[in-house]
Amino acid sequence: MAFQQELTRWYLANKRNLPWRHTQDPYVIWLSEIILQQTRVEQGLPYFNRFLEAYPAVSDFAAASETEILKLWQGLGYYSRGRNMLFTARQIMDLYDGVFPVSYKDLIKLKGVGEYTAAAISSFSSGEAKAVLDGNVFRVLARYFGISTPINSTAGKKQFSELAQSLIDQEDPALYNQAIMEFGALQCKPKSPDCEVCPLVLSCYAKNNKLIPVLPVKLKTVKVKTRYINYFICEQDNTVLVNKRILEDIWQHLYDFPRIETAAEAAVNHEEFTQEVKQKFGADVIIRPLMEMKHLLTHQIIYVQFFALDNYIVNFNMSTEANWVTWPDLDQLPQPKILTKFINFYFNK
Repeated sequence: MAFQQELTRWYLANKRNLPWRHTQDPYVIWLSEIILQQTRVEQGLPYFNRFLEAYPAVSDFAAASETEILKLWQGLGYYSRGRNMLFTARQIMDLYDGVFPVSYKDLIKLKGVGEYTAAAISSFSSGEAKAVLDGNVFRVLARYFGISTPINSTAGKKQFSELAQSLIDQEDPALYNQAIMEFGALQCKPKSPDCEVCPLVLSCYAKNNKLIPVLPVKLKTVKVKTRYINYFICEQDNTVLVNKRILEDIWQHLYDFPRIETAAEAAVNHEEFTQEVKQKFGADVIIRPLMEMKHLLTHQIIYVQFFALDNYIVNFNMSTEANWVTWPDLDQLPQPKILTKFINFYFNK
């Protein structure tokens, strides 16, 4: 038990004062866990506070519209999380009469709730002895116990899951889970961990065998994709043409401008590109370059160009998701972060 005791002792002396650690309300814990997926605490905390203020109970969240949720989510990325949360909140109202479940077996059935999130909510809200296993925990266990099995392999997931569960403190699983996650986030960091002041340094396999930079091992399975998106600004009587993204792609259900995606960077003097624009907006359209930007997603690099159009034609029969909105109304709609940056430039140039 020395490993667990050292972790909890370190945690009690070094833990951050975070609002979701002062409650056992499963709704509040769920809110924090989903918002913090793929997100640093510093970035996610303002969103957590805004969501909790706007929707203090799961019934309030369930009553919101998708547009309201996505607007509040704007800038946080991974927008499917927000859509899944709305589905889940409504699911809880229908299946559980608005009472947020606290058992692992019920939580794991909810949309957007995986094994880690179900374990976190159940242990933090009801003291269920389910071990959490996130990136921080993988790293601590791999380094301390010297496990080289890739964490994203089938064998690795099984090995780490069994080890994590065997280490859980049956008397206070919430404290232990918080401790090991916080230890990975603050002490046993991915790069340049401060091993000299680590309470586990004497028995850490990775430190004693100079494997800190090597562990944990992760298989590289996802290739980064490069995309080129060209947006067109069509203005008319203080309104601008916008498009709601309905396909299963990045930024689903967010609003952006009419666009053409190309295989390479587009240029106004490139005949193939200009012909495609003319097919979409009429033979007499005039194209004016405005701005170029680069946007990074987890597995995508997106090069974006913005063009202003004059003398264009809009065929609404071919663009059923297109609509005219005023610039102030567009500000109230959820939109990709890169569009917000462009709009801020557009009105302050």
